[in-house]
Amino acid sequence: MNKDSFAFLEAMVKTPSVAGFEQPVARIIRKRMKPFADEITTDLHGNTIVALNPQGTPRIMLAGHCDQIGMMVKYISDEGFLSFATVGGIDLTVLPGSRVTIHTADGPVEGVIGRKPIHLMKQEERNSGKIELTDLWIDIGATSRKEAEKRVAVADPITCKLEIERLGGEFITSPALDDKVGAFVVMEALRLLARRKIKPALFAVATVQEEIGLRGARTSAYRIDPLVGIAVDVCHASDNPGVDKKLAGDQALGRGPVIERGANINPVLCKLLIDSAKSKKIPYQLSASPNATGTDANPIQVSRGSVAAGLIGIPNRYMHTPVEVCHLADLENAARLVAETVARIGPRTNFTPQ
Repeated sequence: MNKDSFAFLEAMVKTPSVAGFEQPVARIIRKRMKPFADEITTDLHGNTIVALNPQGTPRIMLAGHCDQIGMMVKYISDEGFLSFATVGGIDLTVLPGSRVTIHTADGPVEGVIGRKPIHLMKQEERNSGKIELTDLWIDIGATSRKEAEKRVAVADPITCKLEIERLGGEFITSPALDDKVGAFVVMEALRLLARRKIKPALFAVATVQEEIGLRGARTSAYRIDPLVGIAVDVCHASDNPGVDKKLAGDQALGRGPVIERGANINPVLCKLLIDSAKSKKIPYQLSASPNATGTDANPIQVSRGSVAAGLIGIPNRYMHTPVEVCHLADLENAARLVAETVARIGPRTNFTPQ
Protein backbone atom coordinates (compact mmCIF):
# COMPACT_ATOMS: atom_id res chain seq x y z
CA MET A 1 0.00 0.00 0.00
CA ASN A 2 1.41 3.41 -0.93
CA LYS A 3 2.32 5.88 1.81
CA ASP A 4 -0.52 8.33 1.13
CA SER A 5 -3.17 5.62 1.24
CA PHE A 6 -1.77 4.10 4.43
CA ALA A 7 -1.60 7.54 6.04
CA PHE A 8 -5.30 8.01 5.20
CA LEU A 9 -6.17 4.62 6.68
CA GLU A 10 -4.08 5.32 9.78
CA ALA A 11 -5.72 8.71 10.30
CA MET A 12 -9.19 7.17 10.04
CA VAL A 13 -8.44 4.32 12.44
CA LYS A 14 -6.87 6.61 15.03
CA THR A 15 -9.76 9.10 14.90
CA PRO A 16 -12.76 8.40 17.17
CA SER A 17 -16.15 7.74 15.55
CA VAL A 18 -18.45 6.02 18.02
CA ALA A 19 -21.89 5.56 16.43
CA GLY A 20 -23.65 8.91 16.71
CA PHE A 21 -20.34 10.78 17.08
CA GLU A 22 -18.77 10.24 13.64
CA GLN A 23 -17.97 13.89 12.86
CA PRO A 24 -14.19 13.73 13.55
CA VAL A 25 -13.58 10.91 11.06
CA ALA A 26 -15.94 12.53 8.53
CA ARG A 27 -13.65 15.57 8.52
CA ILE A 28 -10.68 13.31 7.73
CA ILE A 29 -12.58 11.76 4.80
CA ARG A 30 -13.73 15.07 3.34
CA LYS A 31 -10.18 16.47 3.41
CA ARG A 32 -8.68 13.36 1.79
CA MET A 33 -11.27 13.11 -0.98
CA LYS A 34 -11.48 16.77 -1.99
CA PRO A 35 -8.90 16.50 -4.81
CA PHE A 36 -10.66 13.49 -6.37
CA ALA A 37 -14.37 14.36 -6.08
CA ASP A 38 -16.69 16.45 -8.19
CA GLU A 39 -18.72 17.24 -5.09
CA ILE A 40 -18.81 16.29 -1.41
CA THR A 41 -21.85 16.67 0.82
CA THR A 42 -22.84 15.69 4.33
CA ASP A 43 -26.51 15.06 5.04
CA LEU A 44 -28.42 15.81 8.23
CA HIS A 45 -27.82 12.28 9.48
CA GLY A 46 -24.05 12.69 9.15
CA ASN A 47 -23.41 10.49 6.10
CA THR A 48 -20.49 11.80 4.02
CA ILE A 49 -21.30 11.48 0.31
CA VAL A 50 -18.43 11.81 -2.16
CA ALA A 51 -19.60 12.09 -5.79
CA LEU A 52 -17.81 11.45 -9.08
CA ASN A 53 -19.53 12.25 -12.40
CA PRO A 54 -22.85 12.94 -10.57
CA GLN A 55 -24.77 13.54 -13.81
CA GLY A 56 -23.88 10.13 -15.24
CA THR A 57 -26.06 7.06 -15.52
CA PRO A 58 -26.83 4.73 -13.90
CA ARG A 59 -26.42 5.89 -10.30
CA ILE A 60 -24.13 3.68 -8.21
CA MET A 61 -23.71 3.87 -4.44
CA LEU A 62 -20.72 2.48 -2.58
CA ALA A 63 -21.13 2.19 1.19
CA GLY A 64 -18.65 1.63 4.00
CA HIS A 65 -19.73 2.59 7.49
CA CYS A 66 -17.36 4.89 9.37
CA ASP A 67 -18.88 4.43 12.82
CA GLN A 68 -17.36 2.08 15.38
CA ILE A 69 -18.57 0.32 18.48
CA GLY A 70 -17.78 2.05 21.74
CA MET A 71 -19.13 3.20 25.04
CA MET A 72 -20.71 6.26 26.63
CA VAL A 73 -20.43 7.80 30.09
CA LYS A 74 -23.62 6.97 31.97
CA TYR A 75 -22.95 7.94 35.59
CA ILE A 76 -20.19 9.44 37.77
CA SER A 77 -19.89 8.09 41.29
CA ASP A 78 -19.14 10.12 44.41
CA GLU A 79 -15.63 8.61 44.33
CA GLY A 80 -15.03 9.78 40.73
CA PHE A 81 -15.43 6.47 38.91
CA LEU A 82 -17.39 6.30 35.63
CA SER A 83 -20.16 3.85 34.88
CA PHE A 84 -20.77 3.39 31.17
CA ALA A 85 -23.21 2.05 28.59
CA THR A 86 -22.18 0.18 25.46
CA VAL A 87 -22.75 1.52 21.95
CA GLY A 88 -23.14 -1.41 19.58
CA GLY A 89 -22.34 -5.06 20.25
CA ILE A 90 -19.42 -5.32 22.66
CA ASP A 91 -18.20 -8.55 24.27
CA LEU A 92 -17.87 -7.53 27.91
CA THR A 93 -15.39 -10.32 28.62
CA VAL A 94 -12.66 -8.53 26.62
CA LEU A 95 -13.02 -5.17 28.39
CA PRO A 96 -11.48 -5.61 31.87
CA GLY A 97 -7.98 -4.17 31.89
CA SER A 98 -8.49 -2.20 28.67
CA ARG A 99 -7.06 1.27 28.18
CA VAL A 100 -9.77 3.68 27.01
CA THR A 101 -10.18 7.29 25.92
CA ILE A 102 -13.13 9.49 26.84
CA HIS A 103 -13.65 12.00 24.02
CA THR A 104 -14.79 15.22 25.67
CA ALA A 105 -15.56 18.71 24.40
CA ASP A 106 -12.19 19.81 25.80
CA GLY A 107 -10.17 16.94 24.38
CA PRO A 108 -9.31 13.33 25.18
CA VAL A 109 -9.20 12.00 28.73
CA GLU A 110 -7.40 8.71 29.31
CA GLY A 111 -8.70 5.97 31.57
CA VAL A 112 -8.68 2.26 32.30
CA ILE A 113 -11.51 -0.23 32.74
CA GLY A 114 -11.40 -1.74 36.20
CA ARG A 115 -12.95 -4.82 37.78
CA LYS A 116 -12.74 -6.54 41.15
CA PRO A 117 -9.42 -8.44 41.29
CA ILE A 118 -9.69 -12.22 41.01
CA HIS A 119 -8.12 -12.53 44.48
CA LEU A 120 -11.19 -10.85 46.01
CA MET A 121 -13.80 -12.81 44.09
CA LYS A 122 -15.89 -15.55 45.62
CA GLN A 123 -15.32 -18.99 44.15
CA GLU A 124 -18.64 -18.93 42.28
CA GLU A 125 -17.68 -15.60 40.71
CA ARG A 126 -14.40 -17.04 39.49
CA ASN A 127 -16.06 -20.15 38.08
CA SER A 128 -18.96 -18.52 36.27
CA GLY A 129 -16.90 -16.44 33.86
CA LYS A 130 -19.93 -14.18 33.47
CA ILE A 131 -19.46 -10.41 33.46
CA GLU A 132 -22.24 -7.86 33.93
CA LEU A 133 -21.89 -4.24 32.87
CA THR A 134 -22.30 -3.25 36.51
CA ASP A 135 -19.15 -5.26 37.35
CA LEU A 136 -17.02 -2.79 35.36
CA TRP A 137 -16.08 0.86 35.75
CA ILE A 138 -13.67 3.41 34.28
CA ASP A 139 -10.92 4.92 36.40
CA ILE A 140 -9.61 8.30 35.18
CA GLY A 141 -7.56 9.00 38.29
CA ALA A 142 -10.14 11.28 39.88
CA THR A 143 -10.76 11.31 43.63
CA SER A 144 -14.30 12.70 43.65
CA ARG A 145 -17.35 13.34 41.48
CA LYS A 146 -16.51 17.05 41.47
CA GLU A 147 -13.03 16.41 40.15
CA ALA A 148 -14.25 13.94 37.52
CA GLU A 149 -16.96 16.33 36.32
CA LYS A 150 -14.31 18.94 35.58
CA ARG A 151 -12.82 16.54 33.04
CA VAL A 152 -15.70 14.49 31.62
CA ALA A 153 -19.46 14.77 31.18
CA VAL A 154 -22.35 12.34 31.09
CA ALA A 155 -22.90 11.08 27.49
CA ASP A 156 -19.30 11.66 26.40
CA PRO A 157 -18.32 8.88 23.93
CA ILE A 158 -15.61 6.38 24.83
CA THR A 159 -13.35 4.18 22.72
CA CYS A 160 -10.68 1.65 23.48
CA LYS A 161 -7.25 3.21 22.98
CA LEU A 162 -7.13 4.01 19.26
CA GLU A 163 -3.89 2.66 17.85
CA ILE A 164 -2.81 0.80 14.74
CA GLU A 165 0.08 -1.63 14.71
CA ARG A 166 1.62 -3.81 12.02
CA LEU A 167 1.94 -7.51 12.72
CA GLY A 168 4.54 -9.19 10.56
CA GLY A 169 4.47 -6.65 7.76
CA GLU A 170 1.11 -6.65 5.94
CA PHE A 171 -1.11 -7.58 8.88
CA ILE A 172 -2.55 -4.69 10.91
CA THR A 173 -4.33 -4.64 14.25
CA SER A 174 -6.57 -1.98 15.77
CA PRO A 175 -9.80 -1.66 17.77
CA ALA A 176 -11.49 0.20 14.91
CA LEU A 177 -11.02 -1.81 11.71
CA ASP A 178 -14.77 -2.57 11.69
CA ASP A 179 -15.62 -0.86 9.47
CA LYS A 180 -13.21 1.92 8.80
CA VAL A 181 -11.49 -0.46 6.40
CA GLY A 182 -14.76 -0.55 4.43
CA ALA A 183 -15.06 3.22 4.35
CA PHE A 184 -11.41 3.34 3.29
CA VAL A 185 -12.03 0.87 0.44
CA VAL A 186 -14.99 2.74 -1.08
CA MET A 187 -13.07 6.01 -0.97
CA GLU A 188 -9.99 4.38 -2.50
CA ALA A 189 -12.16 2.88 -5.26
CA LEU A 190 -13.48 6.34 -6.14
CA ARG A 191 -9.93 7.72 -6.07
CA LEU A 192 -8.81 5.06 -8.55
CA LEU A 193 -11.74 5.87 -10.83
CA ALA A 194 -11.13 9.63 -10.69
CA ARG A 195 -8.27 9.07 -13.17
CA ARG A 196 -10.61 7.34 -15.63
CA LYS A 197 -13.64 8.40 -17.62
CA ILE A 198 -16.65 6.45 -16.32
CA LYS A 199 -20.25 6.44 -17.50
CA PRO A 200 -22.15 5.97 -14.22
CA ALA A 201 -22.67 8.54 -11.50
CA LEU A 202 -20.69 7.25 -8.53
CA PHE A 203 -21.42 8.08 -4.91
CA ALA A 204 -18.99 6.74 -2.29
CA VAL A 205 -20.63 7.06 1.11
CA ALA A 206 -19.12 6.86 4.58
CA THR A 207 -22.32 5.81 6.30
CA VAL A 208 -23.08 6.40 9.96
CA GLN A 209 -24.76 4.45 12.76
CA GLU A 210 -24.45 1.02 11.15
CA GLU A 211 -23.52 -0.51 14.49
CA ILE A 212 -26.83 0.50 16.05
CA GLY A 213 -29.21 -0.60 13.30
CA LEU A 214 -27.87 -0.03 9.74
CA ARG A 215 -29.30 3.47 9.93
CA GLY A 216 -27.03 5.63 7.77
CA ALA A 217 -27.24 3.37 4.72
CA ARG A 218 -31.01 3.59 4.84
CA THR A 219 -31.13 7.39 4.78
CA SER A 220 -28.30 7.86 2.27
CA ALA A 221 -29.67 5.25 -0.14
CA TYR A 222 -33.06 6.97 -0.07
CA ARG A 223 -31.40 10.28 -0.86
CA ILE A 224 -29.10 9.00 -3.62
CA ASP A 225 -31.71 6.68 -5.19
CA PRO A 226 -29.13 4.37 -6.84
CA LEU A 227 -29.76 1.56 -9.32
CA VAL A 228 -26.75 -0.32 -7.91
CA GLY A 229 -25.37 -0.39 -4.38
CA ILE A 230 -22.20 -2.13 -3.20
CA ALA A 231 -21.48 -2.31 0.51
CA VAL A 232 -18.00 -3.05 1.86
CA ASP A 233 -17.79 -4.39 5.40
CA VAL A 234 -15.65 -6.74 7.44
CA CYS A 235 -16.48 -10.44 7.57
CA HIS A 236 -15.35 -13.19 9.90
CA ALA A 237 -12.01 -14.77 9.05
CA SER A 238 -11.98 -18.50 9.78
CA ASP A 239 -8.21 -19.01 9.57
CA ASN A 240 -7.64 -19.02 13.33
CA PRO A 241 -8.12 -21.54 16.15
CA GLY A 242 -11.62 -21.98 17.56
CA VAL A 243 -13.55 -21.15 14.38
CA ASP A 244 -15.54 -23.97 12.79
CA LYS A 245 -15.31 -23.59 9.01
CA LYS A 246 -18.37 -25.80 8.57
CA LEU A 247 -20.36 -22.99 10.20
CA ALA A 248 -18.35 -19.87 9.36
CA GLY A 249 -17.13 -20.77 5.88
CA ASP A 250 -13.54 -20.65 4.65
CA GLN A 251 -12.26 -17.06 4.59
CA ALA A 252 -8.61 -16.25 5.23
CA LEU A 253 -6.61 -13.06 5.58
CA GLY A 254 -4.45 -12.24 2.57
CA ARG A 255 -6.40 -14.37 0.08
CA GLY A 256 -8.41 -11.45 -1.28
CA PRO A 257 -11.74 -9.73 -0.67
CA VAL A 258 -14.81 -11.91 -0.08
CA ILE A 259 -17.69 -11.72 -2.56
CA GLU A 260 -20.95 -12.60 -0.84
CA ARG A 261 -23.69 -14.62 -2.56
CA GLY A 262 -27.25 -15.08 -1.34
CA ALA A 263 -30.70 -13.56 -0.93
CA ASN A 264 -29.38 -10.09 -0.09
CA ILE A 265 -27.28 -10.01 -3.27
CA ASN A 266 -28.34 -9.23 -6.83
CA PRO A 267 -27.20 -12.22 -8.93
CA VAL A 268 -26.26 -10.12 -11.97
CA LEU A 269 -24.10 -7.82 -9.88
CA CYS A 270 -22.55 -10.78 -8.07
CA LYS A 271 -21.54 -12.34 -11.40
CA LEU A 272 -20.15 -9.00 -12.57
CA LEU A 273 -17.99 -8.78 -9.45
CA ILE A 274 -16.66 -12.29 -10.03
CA ASP A 275 -16.07 -11.69 -13.75
CA SER A 276 -14.23 -8.44 -12.95
CA ALA A 277 -11.99 -10.23 -10.46
CA LYS A 278 -11.16 -12.97 -12.96
CA SER A 279 -10.58 -10.55 -15.83
CA LYS A 280 -8.18 -8.37 -13.84
CA LYS A 281 -6.59 -11.28 -11.95
CA ILE A 282 -7.71 -9.91 -8.60
CA PRO A 283 -7.72 -12.62 -5.90
CA TYR A 284 -11.12 -13.16 -4.31
CA GLN A 285 -13.02 -15.54 -2.06
CA LEU A 286 -16.68 -16.56 -1.98
CA SER A 287 -19.00 -16.67 1.00
CA ALA A 288 -22.58 -17.91 1.42
CA SER A 289 -25.11 -15.46 2.89
CA PRO A 290 -28.44 -17.32 2.84
CA ASN A 291 -30.41 -14.59 4.64
CA ALA A 292 -30.48 -10.82 4.92
CA THR A 293 -26.98 -9.74 5.94
CA GLY A 294 -26.27 -7.62 8.99
CA THR A 295 -24.57 -5.03 6.80
CA ASP A 296 -25.38 -1.87 4.84
CA ALA A 297 -26.26 -4.13 1.88
CA ASN A 298 -29.49 -4.98 3.68
CA PRO A 299 -31.17 -1.53 3.77
CA ILE A 300 -29.65 -0.59 0.41
CA GLN A 301 -31.30 -3.56 -1.32
CA VAL A 302 -34.80 -2.67 -0.08
CA SER A 303 -34.57 1.10 -0.52
CA ARG A 304 -37.41 2.68 -2.49
CA GLY A 305 -38.36 0.34 -5.35
CA SER A 306 -35.32 -1.95 -4.74
CA VAL A 307 -31.63 -1.68 -5.58
CA ALA A 308 -29.24 -4.20 -7.15
CA ALA A 309 -27.13 -4.85 -4.06
CA GLY A 310 -23.69 -6.38 -3.68
CA LEU A 311 -21.49 -7.03 -0.68
CA ILE A 312 -17.70 -7.24 -0.39
CA GLY A 313 -16.20 -8.56 2.84
CA ILE A 314 -12.77 -7.79 4.28
CA PRO A 315 -11.64 -10.81 6.34
CA ASN A 316 -11.28 -9.78 9.97
CA ARG A 317 -10.04 -11.74 12.97
CA TYR A 318 -11.32 -11.04 16.51
CA MET A 319 -14.19 -8.78 15.39
CA HIS A 320 -15.58 -6.35 17.99
CA THR A 321 -12.52 -6.63 20.22
CA PRO A 322 -9.66 -4.16 20.81
CA VAL A 323 -7.35 -6.28 18.63
CA GLU A 324 -9.11 -6.77 15.29
CA VAL A 325 -6.72 -7.98 12.58
CA CYS A 326 -6.90 -7.43 8.79
CA HIS A 327 -4.46 -7.73 5.89
CA LEU A 328 -3.48 -4.66 3.83
CA ALA A 329 -3.47 -6.57 0.53
CA ASP A 330 -7.15 -7.45 1.04
CA LEU A 331 -7.98 -3.75 1.32
CA GLU A 332 -6.04 -2.87 -1.82
CA ASN A 333 -7.57 -5.71 -3.81
CA ALA A 334 -11.06 -4.83 -2.61
CA ALA A 335 -10.64 -1.25 -3.84
CA ARG A 336 -9.39 -2.52 -7.20
CA LEU A 337 -12.28 -4.98 -7.47
CA VAL A 338 -14.91 -2.34 -6.73
CA ALA A 339 -13.31 0.14 -9.14
CA GLU A 340 -13.03 -2.36 -12.01
CA THR A 341 -16.63 -3.48 -11.51
CA VAL A 342 -17.97 0.08 -11.54
CA ALA A 343 -15.95 0.81 -14.70
CA ARG A 344 -17.77 -2.01 -16.52
CA ILE A 345 -21.24 -0.63 -15.78
CA GLY A 346 -23.03 1.58 -18.29
CA PRO A 347 -26.52 2.86 -19.11
CA ARG A 348 -27.46 -0.41 -20.85
CA THR A 349 -26.33 -2.75 -18.08
CA ASN A 350 -29.40 -4.73 -17.04
CA PHE A 351 -29.47 -5.92 -13.40
CA THR A 352 -32.93 -7.49 -13.53
CA PRO A 353 -32.65 -11.16 -12.47
CA GLN A 354 -33.72 -13.36 -15.37
